[in-house]
Amino acid sequence: MFIKSRKFSNNFETLLHYFGDAGLVVGLVILLPIFVAFIYKEYEFVFPFFVVGVSTIFVSLLLIHFCKRKSEMTLKLSMYLAVFLWLYFALIAAFPYFISGELSFLNAYFEAMSGLTTTGYSMFPDTGAIPYTINFWRGFTQWFGGLGIIFMVLSLMQVAGNDVTPLYQAEGRNERIFPSIRHTTKLMLVFYLCFTAVGIICFIIAGMPVFDSVFYTFTALSGGGFATSNNSIFQYDSFRIEVVAMVLMILGATNFNLHFMVFKGHIKEYFKDIETKVFLTVLIVSTLFLTILLLNNHVYGASIFENFRFALFQVVSAITTTGLQTSFPAQLHQGYYAIGTLVLTIIMIIGAGTGSTGGGIKWYRIGVMVKSIKIQILHLLKPSKAIVHAKYYHLKKHVITDQIMKNTLMFILIYLIVFVLSTMIVLIYYNDFSGVLFEIASAMGNVGLSDGLMTYQSPSIAKIVYIIDFWIGRLEIWPVLIVIYSILRKFKKVGRTVEKEEKVEIKKLENK
Repeated sequence: MFIKSRKFSNNFETLLHYFGDAGLVVGLVILLPIFVAFIYKEYEFVFPFFVVGVSTIFVSLLLIHFCKRKSEMTLKLSMYLAVFLWLYFALIAAFPYFISGELSFLNAYFEAMSGLTTTGYSMFPDTGAIPYTINFWRGFTQWFGGLGIIFMVLSLMQVAGNDVTPLYQAEGRNERIFPSIRHTTKLMLVFYLCFTAVGIICFIIAGMPVFDSVFYTFTALSGGGFATSNNSIFQYDSFRIEVVAMVLMILGATNFNLHFMVFKGHIKEYFKDIETKVFLTVLIVSTLFLTILLLNNHVYGASIFENFRFALFQVVSAITTTGLQTSFPAQLHQGYYAIGTLVLTIIMIIGAGTGSTGGGIKWYRIGVMVKSIKIQILHLLKPSKAIVHAKYYHLKKHVITDQIMKNTLMFILIYLIVFVLSTMIVLIYYNDFSGVLFEIASAMGNVGLSDGLMTYQSPSIAKIVYIIDFWIGRLEIWPVLIVIYSILRKFKKVGRTVEKEEKVEIKKLENK
């Protein structure tokens, strides 16, 4: 019993130490909006960000000093860290909204979690009236959360050698560009920074103001979807700006290993990859279908180009799990009809690429699922003794094993179960089946495309369901389920121990 207690204590202290390491990074990051406050003379926002940033740094230094690494970071322990770190950082990121008086506490936490998980739902009633400082923080939380909090810590902080691999895997990452995870994270961060710089320049050339160029680069590249106007990026009504945004969205939603493959000149391998095939197939088929639907309903006039333009942008935004919009609730309800919103819902559930800034089930799993279905059909058609193999290309050649099939289909099943449960809870408050399906798909996929249901006036329970969906979707379900299961199991063991002790005491009393 003593050994178990000591092990728990060591694990807990190790987790707190990493909370300190990660908190130090976030504390420094929270001070950045202060420079924006001075540039735009919004001095009233200096205090909230300064207090939160300095407090976070101070608490983090205390944790680093008093809590030492006493346990090796196993995958299970890393999952505990990832699960609670995202909740903790959303709390820290929420305080500037709350202390400044811009949002209530629940709405502030909603905004922060939506930002860090790159979802894009907002609790601000008029996003066009948000101060520059607050807007910068909204956009930056999405950019920072795009690659993942633990990923950023691995990139910027010195982590013990044995702890690197499980920490890297805790946010759903398994693939590496190099054998060394340190080199992999640093190269991915370099790609991310380069895409960011190019995006800002391209937006400025396309005619967007400088601040907005920075903001929309943050939100488009990260697959975020926050906007500086209630009209989202359509406030500019510029196809050039939309093209820049779509390119950034696709760059962010593509596996960074594939970026490296293209960078090395292996273009054929990129198009052979199962993720690329799923992405291009869904993109082309969905865009053509929605273009015909919108054209038939004259939603954007009789111009094929205009209807294609709006269909393409919404499909790219959905499949990259970004959430920037050029079509709004009025068009979604009337012009897209139920079939159009259903198509967008399915695309949001499919999600983006693995090892990217996007959410959802992921292109890789959809590709493996399709291959698995093909295997099962061939099994039924061929003689019982025939051996059926299915191969696919993802960075290298793979054979679909029973274990790969099982893992993929189990993830999809659990994802859909959480999706259905969330939908049922929210339906208690909204009698709009297709609208709720659309929004829950958007929330779980960390997309942020809105059907107009979720606002700052929505019921608190519905907001909490959305927050949980943001969190679960960003962590790809398994870490959350494993941690919840472990905690419940511990409670069960404690309960059994207490029950046994009570029985012993009763027997002692009876003997007396």
